[in-house]
Amino acid sequence: MSFKKMCSPLLFAGALAALSLGVQADYRQHPEAKAFVQDMVKKQGFSAAEVNAWLASADKKQPILDAIARPAEKSKTWKEYRPIFIVPLRINGGLSFWKTYEKELARAEKTYGVPAEIIVAIIGVETNYGKNMGSYRVIDALTTLAFDYPPRAPFFRAELENYLLLTREQKHDPLQFKGSYAGAMGYGQFMPSSYRNFAVDFSGDGFTDIWNNPEDAIGSVANYFKQHGWQTGRPVVVPAQVRADIKGVVFNEIVPPAVSLNEWKKLGVSSLTELPKNEAVIALEFDGARGLEYWLGLQNFYTITRYNRSPMYAMAVYQLSLDIKAARAKAAKGK
Repeated sequence: MSFKKMCSPLLFAGALAALSLGVQADYRQHPEAKAFVQDMVKKQGFSAAEVNAWLASADKKQPILDAIARPAEKSKTWKEYRPIFIVPLRINGGLSFWKTYEKELARAEKTYGVPAEIIVAIIGVETNYGKNMGSYRVIDALTTLAFDYPPRAPFFRAELENYLLLTREQKHDPLQFKGSYAGAMGYGQFMPSSYRNFAVDFSGDGFTDIWNNPEDAIGSVANYFKQHGWQTGRPVVVPAQVRADIKGVVFNEIVPPAVSLNEWKKLGVSSLTELPKNEAVIALEFDGARGLEYWLGLQNFYTITRYNRSPMYAMAVYQLSLDIKAARAKAAKGK
């Protein structure tokens, strides 16, 4: 007898929904699970029983696989992407966040050399200042992607390994924490490897809590930027223009800046802002609301892309930071 005939229409619909969400998956049975468990035992000193217990508790989530297949950075143009973040709600939210954590942001800027507005903008873009840190269990997100997303399975298996390590190091239950569909966590949406390498206990209370302690989140974002090459006091991006006959130029290539302004000018891309001729930059082209926009990104722009490789993401963070800083100056002037 077929599965469909055995079920009432209501039960059948419910069963299909459950299968769609993947809640019945037992990752202990996945073909790649045995090797993962063995690695965790041999390399990291976990017991097979505890790793298998966590895998058994993890649920495959089809919405996670759907979401990672269509990220906004790849499915939208700049004129569609920008209004998601550069809006009064996020600007005013950033102003409020800065006011609430003024001392912590000032200390982070002094300690790490990263402007407060950049730290605020990252947190604003990532989680709307902590209002949307993700609703998926991190164990579900990472396990789903580690075993059922072949294009980046090795990356997510490494992140799952790092997640189990960080929860052991911090003495927390791996089933406890929630995050994004990709397993990013806390105010600043750190992946587990980034947490282990760059998150800091900025409050000094003994636990690096990027989920509930904005002070730790602020310090962690600032440290991440410092460790990824942020240059204090240097520009981020400058406007550019291109010759009408330009051809053969590769825009939006996210690599460490290596081509000088002089070289770009020979190729037909020139800065509208005065900079040293030997300044290394990357050339950017965005499809904006008023047509094509051209920019030149410096090292600090590249540093923002270490957080998210999309050039549109980096530009959104930068422009949001400018608007928040301007709003703060306006508010101070009006006092």
